[in-house]
Amino acid sequence: MRKVTVIIEKGIDFYSAYIPDDIKSVFLNGQGKTISGAIEDLKTALEEAIETYVGEGSPLPEDLSKDLKFEFKYDIASLFDHFDEINISSFARKNGINESLLRKYRNRLAFASERQRKKIESGLHRLGKSLIEATI
Repeated sequence: MRKVTVIIEKGIDFYSAYIPDDIKSVFLNGQGKTISGAIEDLKTALEEAIETYVGEGSPLPEDLSKDLKFEFKYDIASLFDHFDEINISSFARKNGINESLLRKYRNRLAFASERQRKKIESGLHRLGKSLIEATI
């Protein structure tokens, strides 16, 4: 199984899911009103690309022939839209990020620097780890 990075970005009226570099033989992208819709559209594009090669009797390119496992990389707005169970105010406070600024990132009124993106990502990983370790 081969990991493929899928970029998820929020547009004005839709979400976009695309594979920038991991597949060279075709450019795959999907769009939808929701992140799930964009991902499903991307998967449909992948299936259609494979069907086209098979239908034409052409050999399937190596980068399409392996089992693919999608790994998602979100922009900040998409991340907080998709994982809306994360309270932005609480997340910001617990991770030393200005609440107002994080809301601006989420609403695409401002864009995070690389340092801020890493800080947010580290906070997400800490949250995920603590959730994995929790029991009921």
